[in-house]
Amino acid sequence: MSEFYQNPLIERYSSEEMLKIFSPINKFSNWRKLWIALAECEKALGLNITEEQIDEMKAHIYDIDFDRAAALEKEVRHDVMAHVHAFGEQCPKAMPIIHLGATSAYVGDNTDLIVMREGLLLIQEKLAILIDKLATFADETKDIPTLGFTHFQPAQLTTVGKRATLWILDLVMDYEDIEVLLGQFKMRGVKGTTGTQASFLSLFDGDHDKVEQLDKMVAEKMGFKRSLSVTGQTYTRKIDAKVVGLLNNIALSLHKMTNDLRLLQSLKEVEEPFEKKQIGSSAMAYKRNPMRSERISSLCKYVMSLNVSPQLVAATQWFERTLDDSANKRLAVSEAFLAMDACLDIANNVASGLVVYEKVIEKHVLAELPFMATENIIMESVKKGGDRQKLHEAIRVHSMEAGKTVKIEGKENDLLDRIKADPIFNLSETDMNSLLNPKDYVGRSPEQVVAFIRDEVTPIREKHKEILGKEVSLKV
Repeated sequence: MSEFYQNPLIERYSSEEMLKIFSPINKFSNWRKLWIALAECEKALGLNITEEQIDEMKAHIYDIDFDRAAALEKEVRHDVMAHVHAFGEQCPKAMPIIHLGATSAYVGDNTDLIVMREGLLLIQEKLAILIDKLATFADETKDIPTLGFTHFQPAQLTTVGKRATLWILDLVMDYEDIEVLLGQFKMRGVKGTTGTQASFLSLFDGDHDKVEQLDKMVAEKMGFKRSLSVTGQTYTRKIDAKVVGLLNNIALSLHKMTNDLRLLQSLKEVEEPFEKKQIGSSAMAYKRNPMRSERISSLCKYVMSLNVSPQLVAATQWFERTLDDSANKRLAVSEAFLAMDACLDIANNVASGLVVYEKVIEKHVLAELPFMATENIIMESVKKGGDRQKLHEAIRVHSMEAGKTVKIEGKENDLLDRIKADPIFNLSETDMNSLLNPKDYVGRSPEQVVAFIRDEVTPIREKHKEILGKEVSLKV
């Protein structure tokens, strides 16, 4: 073990896929790709840059000497110039044209946008996998009546699958938000020191058309349809705020879902996966704690706490740029992605093995069903000639007494026995039994699940059909 602090997001939680996206090699190789793209486009537009210089740069995209770059940064106190010189030492012929006309934000900001886009695509894929798994669970359990709760008090019945669609809907909304944001995503582009493109206008001897072409060509070469129309020295930090805000919204959705799962596990109705040798408690060997749902909730709280940092940064930038954004966004943006990546991996693991205890659910339903059936009992008695108002009063009195039996004496709910014994209701055993089928009290829950999956989930499944069903092995 190291004697120095280890980031738990790296050591315990985040996936290798997301860690690679935010890795130094991905960051600085993108810097080099951006320098190459700039040189290629400048050459195409007539600047004196040779194919030999470009080929030399292409040969050294990934073999970055990080020790040399770090040593140079200690000397020059500037990360971009340190890497310009480190790259130039590997590419002596290209050294004169590396970073030509550009400012630090050209590589720094454009790379941040590239990395965030890669991160969003991975988050979107994992979200699609989770939506698919939860939709399968919803479909399988759409006909199982269960107590609905309002204020965490028993309310009208729903079904296990219908409740799951409430979780999925939130996640579908998050998925759609990612789609919108990815469609809006633009590169910072080639904008110069304060966003005026003055240096490039000078390079091209005042030719505005070529400067505009350069901006478009570099964006397209780096995989963007277009660049931002205007920038200061940096892209607007509102983009960081929007991206982390979106991750915050996914955290809200997952936190709500795992709150429900933790409550359901306490009720012994639905349980997250529990492995054969898993230990629930160091002291209480019988316990089966919902530790994965708790871990999701914990990490989601962290993501939500990070949401404010990019907002503060965006709100307090001065004019074309101040440097009080840099250290903050290095931490907040990357860690929001790493933590959300972990949340989705754990959620996918949980969704792969949810266990439903139908007998426990049925027991809870039957304990409350007599109260829920009272309206139907009154209607049936009215059909047999009863007085609705007198029946209502009788039901009220019997319900209060049955409630006392349950709450004060700790006995079973005897409301139905009281009603059957009261001649005012004029209902036989057969009549009563016909009124007590839980499936008659779930409304359109099963049909709503089918329609929801068809309309909301199927398009997502179609788009991501190549990756669905992916299983996740957790680090811890």
